[in-house]
Amino acid sequence: MRVGLVADPHAPTEVARHLADLHADDEGSWDVDVVSEPFTTGSEDVRTAVERLEDRRRDEGWDLVVGLTELPLHDEEGGHLLVDTDTARRVAVVSLPALGGVRRHARARRAVGSVVRSMTDEDSPDDGRVSVAGARGRARVLTGMVLANRPWLLVPGLKSALVAALATGAVATVNSTVWVLADSLSWWRLVVASVVSVGLVVGWLVVDAELWDRPDDDTAAARHRSRLYNASTLATLLVGVLICYLVLYLINLLWALFVLDPSVVGSTAGSSYGYGDLAVLAWFVASAATVGGGLGSGLESDEAVRAAAYSKREEERRNRLEPDADDDDR
Repeated sequence: MRVGLVADPHAPTEVARHLADLHADDEGSWDVDVVSEPFTTGSEDVRTAVERLEDRRRDEGWDLVVGLTELPLHDEEGGHLLVDTDTARRVAVVSLPALGGVRRHARARRAVGSVVRSMTDEDSPDDGRVSVAGARGRARVLTGMVLANRPWLLVPGLKSALVAALATGAVATVNSTVWVLADSLSWWRLVVASVVSVGLVVGWLVVDAELWDRPDDDTAAARHRSRLYNASTLATLLVGVLICYLVLYLINLLWALFVLDPSVVGSTAGSSYGYGDLAVLAWFVASAATVGGGLGSGLESDEAVRAAAYSKREEERRNRLEPDADDDDR
């Protein structure tokens, strides 16, 4: 039996290629073809995706086809759709974000294998849907979207800002005024400084790179979709900036341990100083350098940040909805 796996570009295609060795156990053999194409472009309607996949199945001569997308899809009750199966058309759509953020390849293998088997079962109903609902379901979808966005890709996009923050931190670490100030701060002030510095960078990225999504229309579905996209963007940026912050802190700490003598710092600050206090100093410097260096530097490129803040699939959808943006780039 010939099975087609049609996957949106990038992350869904990577998942689909890991499924190319799907087998039917004792039920016969499956010949799996993987095709990468944006079959959900310009539409988030499941029925439209099913029709496009059915046309692709006929063109390729497949016995059945499964589409993999990283768009969050919804059912009529407002829940998040994991699988939509049309057995009569021999088509199914799997929404990868609903699989969650952990063990995605294993979960995708189980989901696709189950879908294919259900469509080959003569006693299976013509249509079938699997949804994830409630707060746990929403959290699972959001986690899946953040993973698809790959927040670690934000670090290259902030390379210039990170270098500027490192330079600022290196100078601040050997400043005696900073020693005194860091020694005077209570732990809760240090926590507030960290939260504010990270929050400022996240807000700056949203504004500077124009990452905030607005509803396409005034419908409840459009507003819900925008809220979901914005939540995933903020979560992605938060994770990415926290990675940068941690890197900045560790480098500042190593620098402080290398160049500073705790006894000298203590005599200047007017208090006893140990290596633990150097860790606190590096903490304070990381927060100050994040604001002073990070916000004072430009982005390495808007595209690098957009690639981290949006899945590639969503970025392509936006480019097609805003053709003028491409004209401006040219």
